[in-house]
Amino acid sequence: MELRHLRYFTVLAEELHFGRAAARLHMAQPPLSQRIRDLERELGVQLFDRNRRQVTLTEAGALLLEHSRRVLESAESAQEAMRRLRPGENGVVHVGIPPDTMPVTLRTLLHEFAERAPDVLVDLHELTTDEQLAALREGVLDAAVVRHPCDISGLDSGPVARRALGVLLPVEHPLAGSEQVRLRDLNGQPLVIFPRAMAPMLYDHVLSICRAEGFRPGAIRHARNPHFVHGLVLAGRGVHFNEPPPGEPRKGLVWRPLEDSPLSWRTSVVWVPRRRHAAIDAFAAVATIGLAAAGHHTEEDHEAAAP
Repeated sequence: MELRHLRYFTVLAEELHFGRAAARLHMAQPPLSQRIRDLERELGVQLFDRNRRQVTLTEAGALLLEHSRRVLESAESAQEAMRRLRPGENGVVHVGIPPDTMPVTLRTLLHEFAERAPDVLVDLHELTTDEQLAALREGVLDAAVVRHPCDISGLDSGPVARRALGVLLPVEHPLAGSEQVRLRDLNGQPLVIFPRAMAPMLYDHVLSICRAEGFRPGAIRHARNPHFVHGLVLAGRGVHFNEPPPGEPRKGLVWRPLEDSPLSWRTSVVWVPRRRHAAIDAFAAVATIGLAAAGHHTEEDHEAAAP
């Protein structure tokens, strides 16, 4: 028994007229009559009483109609669920973005995506790396912009873009006048950093590099809101690593590059392979362009430019 045969039967059961049913199904009447006879032969029961004046349901037909409607409704629900797994086909692609994404990256990304996929809306979610990965695996997101290292097992990734980090200091800091700052020169000073729960692997990676470069923080203070971060640095409660600010730093703060660029953001778009779609490909491409607008370079480009 095929779904299409159940559809033919259900429409005829609702119309009780072969001509009207055939019109609803956009088919000729003789093929419809043949499909109904085939279904009756397959089931071994008569579904309709037919005479020249009218068509009526038999008892077996009435029972089948109840089951048929439930089956067709379930099939439609399943199809709708599968459509939701194909990002872009319903006009929306759901993506995650790190909370500290630069404004120029967002502006460029959204503009470029609108050019490439004008019929698809980007639904942005401001989420941490770990929140994005969880939402991606649960099917809430179609794609995620994540910071590495992180657990992307079972996921596909676009190109990794790299941006060297510097250090944010209060203007009265002894190193504020330096052209560059060595990590070991910060040894013993407090560090303001995002909470580990936001991106555990990245958090551990940053602290591991700091220790390897001779910087062991005297204290660690956690902050995720940029205003809170800046307030702590202004108050002399710690130094903070981040990419260059888009303009002049907040009054009372200075940003200085780190010597030899030991720390960097490494960012890419990731997605679930079986849910890959043209809208995800377009988003991955424009995300790379958006990151480049904020000074990020793909690791292939970075390696090619190295002496």
